[in-house]
Amino acid sequence: MKEAALTNTAKSRSLASDYLELVKPRITLMVVITALVGYFMASGDSIYVLGLIHTLIGTGLVAAGASVLNQVLERDADAKMFRTQNRPLPAGRVAPIHALIYGTVLGLGGLLYIGVFLNPITGLLAAATLASYVFVYTPMKRKTTLNTLFGAIPGAIPPLGGWAAATGGLSGEAWILFLIVYLWQIPHFLALAWILRDDYVRGGFRMLTVEDHRGISTGFHIGVSALALVPMALAPTMLGMTGQIYFIGALILGLGYAAVSIWTAIRPNTAKAKWLFVTSITYLPALLAVMMVDRLPRL
Repeated sequence: MKEAALTNTAKSRSLASDYLELVKPRITLMVVITALVGYFMASGDSIYVLGLIHTLIGTGLVAAGASVLNQVLERDADAKMFRTQNRPLPAGRVAPIHALIYGTVLGLGGLLYIGVFLNPITGLLAAATLASYVFVYTPMKRKTTLNTLFGAIPGAIPPLGGWAAATGGLSGEAWILFLIVYLWQIPHFLALAWILRDDYVRGGFRMLTVEDHRGISTGFHIGVSALALVPMALAPTMLGMTGQIYFIGALILGLGYAAVSIWTAIRPNTAKAKWLFVTSITYLPALLAVMMVDRLPRL
């Protein structure tokens, strides 16, 4: 009896970890963080804490639901790729219908939550994020090599949602945050796509790196996006959103990110792409942290 109970407990924990894996916790966390930054930057000197909590919960639910539904649609391709073949759906540990229900409840639940506790604009932005990621970007990955350029749009909407949740509307400053996150994603995802290009071939995805064997077009998109990000990341100071601390930090981080991006863009290879990927996952959290610290009231 004791051994049976331990076995059932282990199975329950394994199933719980599978359902947690389906929501892609690290990606969902990053989405929530960018929404947090949007809310924080829009709030000025006074933050409505309860509104912030509602924003984070609603955003997290929608992002989690989008991740689950994406995996439902891509489960057959995931089964062919080494990186993803052990995910809960292709490995058969979670039934597709169960994942479909799970993702739908999370996504629609998040939209309902935002609709009840926040405002219509935030709800529309969340709905646009969910719909564009699941029903446009996901199928685009099989149809066009430019899917990354579109996929970066739903990835950059959360700071707009955070801003709208705090203010009830959008402004030019909010769109600056959108563009910062958008431009950051291009080198980030293309670096990953270069590292995994053989896997993407197996999965049948038309990533830019799959068909760009010499890396010319991939390098162009990486370099242009990283260079454009440098002045864009400085714009918050120009618009009075941040001060000199952020400006200096954004300049140093931006030049570093651009340097690694250009180095990678010139004759891309796997080793360079790995360096760029690591740099990218360091750059954005550091930039957002400096932005928020700079905005804190001075003692």
